[in-house]
Amino acid sequence: MELPKFLLGDNTDFPDDIFIIHLDYPRFIINLKDDEVEFMEEAEDLDEAELNAEMEGLIVLANEFYDREVKRYEE
Repeated sequence: MELPKFLLGDNTDFPDDIFIIHLDYPRFIINLKDDEVEFMEEAEDLDEAELNAEMEGLIVLANEFYDREVKRYEE
């Protein structure tokens, strides 16, 4: 099965939160309400500097994904 890179998630227990789930390595969930990131696995092959650089780009992509999805829902 081919999975998308990002998924949009919400939960009625957290009505003000918007979650983006990143399914490629390193897998993580970002809450767009406060940009809090929760890793679903330990990034073993990246040092801290590499991980920070990778995450900056992935967070930008996650926000772009969200903007694109919202735009598609509005159309």
